[in-house]
Amino acid sequence: MEIKLATANASFPIPPAPDALSRTTYPVIAAISFSHMLNDMMQSVLLAIYPMLKLGLHLSFGQIGLITLVYQITASLLQPLIGLYTDRRPMPYSLSVGMGFTLVGLLSLAHASSFVSVLMSAMLIGMGSSVFHPESSRVARMAAGSQPGLAQSLFQIGGNLGSAIGPLLAALIIVPHGQGSAAWFSLAALVGIVVLSFVGHWSKQHGANFRKRMQAHTGNGLSRRQIGWSLAILGLLMFSKFFYMTSLSSYYTFYLMEKFGLPIDAAQLYLFAFLFAVAVGTVLGGPIGDRIGRKWVIWLSILGVAPFTLLLPHVNLFWTGVLSVIIGAILASAFSAILVYAQELVPGKVGAISGLFFGFAFGMGGIGAALLGQLADATSIETVYRVCAFLPLIGLLTAFLPTIKKP
Repeated sequence: MEIKLATANASFPIPPAPDALSRTTYPVIAAISFSHMLNDMMQSVLLAIYPMLKLGLHLSFGQIGLITLVYQITASLLQPLIGLYTDRRPMPYSLSVGMGFTLVGLLSLAHASSFVSVLMSAMLIGMGSSVFHPESSRVARMAAGSQPGLAQSLFQIGGNLGSAIGPLLAALIIVPHGQGSAAWFSLAALVGIVVLSFVGHWSKQHGANFRKRMQAHTGNGLSRRQIGWSLAILGLLMFSKFFYMTSLSSYYTFYLMEKFGLPIDAAQLYLFAFLFAVAVGTVLGGPIGDRIGRKWVIWLSILGVAPFTLLLPHVNLFWTGVLSVIIGAILASAFSAILVYAQELVPGKVGAISGLFFGFAFGMGGIGAALLGQLADATSIETVYRVCAFLPLIGLLTAFLPTIKKP
């Protein structure tokens, strides 16, 4: 619709004001990515101090796996429900609340003196994730404009950088100063609460317009059956990706210490290198998917990593480090592509889909950690990597995913 300004001799068309959500709002994406970095940095402290908890509290590999299971299941069960609820009744300021749960969980972890108290701390940290991720992913999509893959990658890079920085800071702070020093990380939560309060204000202003835009593009030419099968295939691909990622994030330090005799601090540096590679792969996957199609990125990232995972259990320390970096970079590029592909399958349910896939990712990670911990106790830590090496072959299922037409 155009507005005409009448004069004595002519009328001039005045274009309508552009929709604020039609452009990529980089400051908001930067804020949510920074908050994601703080959130996942604090949460990665739990994984990073596993060797200290194992030695200090005399835990088995099975108990280490149960800690991860409690943490990840707490998040995975709640995230889809929170996403579904906020699709109907948005709660933009819930982002700050989620960061508050993580703060309390870290303070509890710093003073945990038993296996049960560690489990309670892990549960609180998991609740923080369950509240943070669905709404923050929605905000990233809201601020994406015409580049949802790029926005999701920038959002994810914050989380992956935080996951990479966490073990490094743990090696520098917690290892030399003890478990109680984990409380210092809660200061990051206070910063996050402040930043997310501003993000929540922006989200509240534009939320209604965003829901209208999503509801206007609910057709993608696919039947309900096709959508259902596609979501099931994406779930299997997520299973493949996160089971393997958990084998590295939870047990890589133990693998290096047992097979190559590395000390804890040196093994933490290898874990940092792997997690940093994950961050690099994440930031590349989204924009590449915007350009060449998300299905191609899923193909390359899941199935393409198989040769490297099959080699990993059979090489020396140098090539173990190199291959873990390659695996991290390639495999991590999948998540942004999978998530945006799923959002395009069901465009009217961004929060529910985000919560479902983040929750499924956490759940698969938790179940994987528990099962792989039991496998390591029953056999050896090396057996874990020999078994997991075949998981990326599930990527062959990508052939059955339909091509989604852009609206």
